[in-house]
Amino acid sequence: MVILDGLWHYAVPFIVVLTILVFVHELGHYWVARRCGVRVEVFSFGMGPELLGHTDRHGTRWRLSLFPLGGYVKFFGDASAASTPRDDLPEMTPEERAVSFHHKSLAQRAAIVAAGPIANFLFAIVVLAVLFATYGQPFTPADIGTVQAGSAAEAAGLQPGDVIVDIDGRAIERFEDVKAIVSMAPDQALAVSVLRSGQRLTVTATPKSSTVTDRFGNSYQIGLLGITRPGLDYRRHDPATAVWRAVRETVDLTAATLNGVGQMIRGVRGTEDLGGPLRIAQMSGEVAQSGVVSLIWFLALLSINLGLINLFPIPLLDGGHLLFYAIEGVCGRPLGERAQEYGFRIGLALVLTLMVFATWNDLVHLRVIEFFRGLIS
Repeated sequence: MVILDGLWHYAVPFIVVLTILVFVHELGHYWVARRCGVRVEVFSFGMGPELLGHTDRHGTRWRLSLFPLGGYVKFFGDASAASTPRDDLPEMTPEERAVSFHHKSLAQRAAIVAAGPIANFLFAIVVLAVLFATYGQPFTPADIGTVQAGSAAEAAGLQPGDVIVDIDGRAIERFEDVKAIVSMAPDQALAVSVLRSGQRLTVTATPKSSTVTDRFGNSYQIGLLGITRPGLDYRRHDPATAVWRAVRETVDLTAATLNGVGQMIRGVRGTEDLGGPLRIAQMSGEVAQSGVVSLIWFLALLSINLGLINLFPIPLLDGGHLLFYAIEGVCGRPLGERAQEYGFRIGLALVLTLMVFATWNDLVHLRVIEFFRGLIS
């Protein structure tokens, strides 16, 4: 069975990747909280009972917990890792209020909460910038090598030698830009501008929807124009350019993720593409075997996704807290305790439902369900 075959091969890279990303996320919360004068009571790697721990001179308990999935920081004034307020907030002394998260200004609380996702985006930019300055960025010229017979490109009149300069108003620098845009637009008409013999032409091309399977065994519906460009080039950048390119790459990956989520909501893309921890573990193991460059790309992509997911306006996530703070800013006072309590319950239900659904997809994808059906049939 796939899930049991080489468990060590998948589990260790997954734990390492997850630990790095969670540490970056929680470090963002911790760093801004300390600068806002909030006492951080716990910084936990993992969840559940503590295995090892150390209390620093600031009173923060750094702990390694039993289950190496996730982590959290707990501020003074929190009743739990979800940052729900303690019941005794009104009875706190002035000294306690000075270091309590819930007694900080609205702007400070929002900054502390937003710092986690922001740290993930910054981490992605840093690792990509280092990669682009040392190994290089995929940078293949956007000229068409071949046009497949019967393809969307042939129907649109595209020809070998055409240089793609614009798709639906988005400037094209690399062949990688073309693939990124087209793959997310199956059966959608695109305005493609090309340079042909020094003249600019614009044609309408509708990428054909196609099911492809990546090297991890994941199947996706993507759009294909039916053009190829042989070879894969890499271009190294100076440090300043590498940072700028990393920022652009992060923005593009974020936009592509949001576009994919939007397509799932609209029913254009199947929800079977939604993966959970088991699929991430599988991909972590495969990527780790592919080399450092692949692992860096994977880290950056997961960091972006972690930051983005946490910004969704769902109570229990950072985005849910920011939503409550936005309401507080508009109304001039925080939501009532009952409203917040119901919000957190709804948020917990949504998060648990999403986790169960994604894990079910993983079990189907890894053929675990098929295996157990075979045992009882």
